Amino acid sequence: MRVVVDVMGGDHGCEVVIRGALKALQLNANIQELFLVGRRPEIEPALKKCGNTDSRVTVVHASEVLTMEDKPVEGLRRKKDCSILRAVDLLKEGRAEAMISPGNTGAVVAAATIRLRPLAEVDRPAIAAIIPAPKNQFVLLDAGANVECRPRHLAQYAIMGSVYSEKILGYARPRVGILSVGTEDVKGNELTLEAFKLCKQCPINFIGNVEGHDLFANRVDVVVCDGFVGNIVLKTCESLAINLFGWLKEELTRTPVRSLGAWMARGAFTTIKRRLDPAEAGGAPLLGLNGSVMIAHGSADERAIGNAIRAMGEAVKHNINQSINQEIARANAGMDQLQRPAQASS
Repeated sequence: MRVVVDVMGGDHGCEVVIRGALKALQLNANIQELFLVGRRPEIEPALKKCGNTDSRVTVVHASEVLTMEDKPVEGLRRKKDCSILRAVDLLKEGRAEAMISPGNTGAVVAAATIRLRPLAEVDRPAIAAIIPAPKNQFVLLDAGANVECRPRHLAQYAIMGSVYSEKILGYARPRVGILSVGTEDVKGNELTLEAFKLCKQCPINFIGNVEGHDLFANRVDVVVCDGFVGNIVLKTCESLAINLFGWLKEELTRTPVRSLGAWMARGAFTTIKRRLDPAEAGGAPLLGLNGSVMIAHGSADERAIGNAIRAMGEAVKHNINQSINQEIARANAGMDQLQRPAQASS
């Protein structure tokens, strides 16, 4: 496997990203080449500081950096030699099979969509966030790539999420649900109601509508919604996970008795904290493209970058893109038949 990493977009500088990539390189003999894309004058000193001697590392110079403050499309037009575009081009040219970037999410989505293009049967790609729950992990998509969607898009997201959940997370028959305001078939808005009808025809284990309180109750493995709702859900979950431990710490240290109890339960707290750590997933894959792309968090540390590379390795190994395209091709035929009478009557 050949991997390209955009090392310039993270919050902590390129050295942290490089350390994570090098650690993944050491642990994975299947990586044939590791491309580090960014400003060479910053990358080479960082590699020297990390003590790198691995001949599989190749530095690809990009003179510009797209920051989190840049507007995605405008920034890509203005900074044509930015690290995100250079990294995507390596995938497009076939020099790499997987890409990881902790940079501007909107820019990664735009650059990858424009240059790689969606798979033949896919209308739009989707960001798939992997969220831990007490008894399982669920895939939430779209988590922010498309704020406005049509019912057909949600049905395709359901299939993409199901394939990822099965192939990468190991769920034999992932339970797929549409996020709505009620579990009844008649609940929801026009988008979710029409998407419900389409999902019923798809070759997936569709369980219908799910509500917010179902997400962490082991009732669903793939949660489907538009990118506007999905991004709000994702950031709310992230914020709650981060602030919950600060809240607990404050309360558990108020008295000596509470402190003693906290010390005795420290193993449980450590386990839960590890499960909730975003670094465990590494990032969120951008599914539905002619190439494997992982969007890491801007605050990604070494472990997150390493886990992102590991997850991309699994996606390449299991031919995720081929499976997604095949399953959506099957579903599209059914959806076309279902939508044809409605179009004729209108």
